[in-house]
Amino acid sequence: MPEENHTAVTEFILSGFSDRLEVELPLFGLFLLIYITTLVGNAGIIVLVWLNACLHSPMYYFLSNLSFLDLSYSSAIAPKMLLNLLAQRKTISFFGCATQMFLFAALADAECLILAVMAYDRYVAICHPLLYTITMSRQACTFMVAGAYLSGVLTSLVHTSFVFTLSFCGSNTINHFFCDIPPLLELSCSKTHINEVLLFTLCGFIQTSTFLIIIISYACILGTILQFHATESRHKAFSTCTSHLMAVGLFYGSLLFTYLRPSSSYSPDTDKIIAVFYTVVFPMLNPMIYSLRNKEVMEALRRLIERKQATLK
Repeated sequence: MPEENHTAVTEFILSGFSDRLEVELPLFGLFLLIYITTLVGNAGIIVLVWLNACLHSPMYYFLSNLSFLDLSYSSAIAPKMLLNLLAQRKTISFFGCATQMFLFAALADAECLILAVMAYDRYVAICHPLLYTITMSRQACTFMVAGAYLSGVLTSLVHTSFVFTLSFCGSNTINHFFCDIPPLLELSCSKTHINEVLLFTLCGFIQTSTFLIIIISYACILGTILQFHATESRHKAFSTCTSHLMAVGLFYGSLLFTYLRPSSSYSPDTDKIIAVFYTVVFPMLNPMIYSLRNKEVMEALRRLIERKQATLK
């Protein structure tokens, strides 16, 4: 196709889940409830960590950043998805699509790195407790978090710039509920081999390397825990890490399935179901996983509620 046709598309149509009103209305109600829960839960974690001095530690500093990422990348997807469930024309502008892709990719990559940092934090705390204060200093924690955000922005910038310099000269209907890379590559009438290589290489490097860091960290943690003689010490160490492992398993399972497989095996319907999980459901689950299974968080929440009640009397 002629190269000048790449500006022919000025907007995209997101096919979403269904055109049938009897399906879209229940989905709107369900996803709205999930999104509100996501906002309240993650904002609650951030405020709780900020207000309680007992939670001013590296572990909860990383947790508050994880909540910020969940809240942010869910907000990059959910509002437009909810609006399109009620709209007759499910459109998104060319610039809006590029912005949505950039924000989601940047925040999702940063989340992978934050999860790896959280695993390393638990490794140092359990395997090298005497070095913990020095290793996980305020400066080191800030550097790791800043590095996670910067890496996410840079990799996302590469993906977005390469995708949106392709030619879109045919159909403008994206078979998805948000602007993700694989369905946009399918839509392009340009050669997408370089984009597919970049997707596999960059996503593969970030997801695989961070996943290996997590696995190695927890393998070392498990070895250390098994050396504990006291049953209570083992139980405390296991409970500290269980919530993190649950979050990692849910997040990485869906991402690895979506982005690290050949483009020929993409299935739009299956990908939509998986995408709902990591863009809508998972951000809602994180506050539940970390708060309901964490005694310190629950205790801090109880004290905060008691202080508020006392001020109202």
